[in-house]
Amino acid sequence: MLKGKFGPGVAEAMRIVVALGEAFDAPRLVKVSRAHEAFGGGDSSTWFLELLASLGARCSVPTTCNPIFDDEYLEKIGRPLSKEDTDLCHRSRVARKKIGIIPTECCTPYLEGNVPRVGEIVAFSESSATPYVNSVCGARSHRESANSALASAICGRVPLYGYLLDQNRKGDIKIRVHSALKDDFDYHLLGYAVGKEAGASIPVFTGMESLSPSPEELTSLGAELATSGAVSLYHIVGFTPEAKDLESAFGRKSPKRTLTVTDGDLQQVQWAHSQPKGKIDFVMFGCPHYSLWQVRDVARLLEGKKIRRGVDFWVFTSDSTRDLAKELGYEGIINKAGGHIIGRTCCDEICWERFYQGKVGATDSLKAAYYTSKIGIGFILERRSKCITAALKGGF
Repeated sequence: MLKGKFGPGVAEAMRIVVALGEAFDAPRLVKVSRAHEAFGGGDSSTWFLELLASLGARCSVPTTCNPIFDDEYLEKIGRPLSKEDTDLCHRSRVARKKIGIIPTECCTPYLEGNVPRVGEIVAFSESSATPYVNSVCGARSHRESANSALASAICGRVPLYGYLLDQNRKGDIKIRVHSALKDDFDYHLLGYAVGKEAGASIPVFTGMESLSPSPEELTSLGAELATSGAVSLYHIVGFTPEAKDLESAFGRKSPKRTLTVTDGDLQQVQWAHSQPKGKIDFVMFGCPHYSLWQVRDVARLLEGKKIRRGVDFWVFTSDSTRDLAKELGYEGIINKAGGHIIGRTCCDEICWERFYQGKVGATDSLKAAYYTSKIGIGFILERRSKCITAALKGGF
């Protein structure tokens, strides 16, 4: 492959994979069975996709992808993007199609059919997806970049190092959770609080034995662990597949340190990363992308009500979830209230900077607040029901 026997596209992909293997002193390459690439709609992402497409590269394993933005929907509702942004978006999609990437355009691929089994070696990029497949599914993935994940998808190989090895999947720090964790918002707060302390360590959560976290709650937890920290694998004792007890989670080792997280700690995280309460310009849900059940919850809270004039209301999800929401009547309820369900987009894409730079919105996601703060957008952080009440009133 490296010498070009299978074409220049495969050779380029293998060059990247081999370079990473050498950088991490990997002894050999192993086969990968699926992948997820997390390119956005920017210039550099499009350049790389078009480069591989022009070299004839094709995915050798099932590969899903992250969102860009839904330029067609935005134009339909009177919020068109610039020709430059629309062209860039179109070029990215054309290149993805040539390479053979499945156009899910969703940051929660495990809700879109890309679900690895326990022990399966995969190549996943995306900050919420990698912790989920490593921890909840028990699969094995490096903390891939968008480039390296796609390179592995093309040549079907990854270097053998890091989280692919048993000895590197054991816990480092013990997290004692002294909180009721009522909903996915609390899991957002917990993940952010722990990620900041954990860095690139592997946290082991205790005190959650009486809980049964939903996929949405685990998505929120992993997303924030990888936002404030660099956590790509965690264990919940008695719940995740590699942590049936403390001994198996830590591999008979003692934790390097122990951290206790209380309701007070979670509240401190919320206060520290939230704008002062007041008037809002918009509400933004779906970072990571909302599941059908979260969309249903939004619809139930909005049914028969009207969002305050001047407040934009967005729910980000996948196209397939939006289609189901339409069939079940959830989209109609949200639209009637004055809101929008939009697929194939993400809060840190350039279109939202164009719309909301210098403005303040409401969200239930610290990840959304973290990313958008870099482009001059402020957020008040609250759980979903309170954000919706604020949308109805025009503020908190």
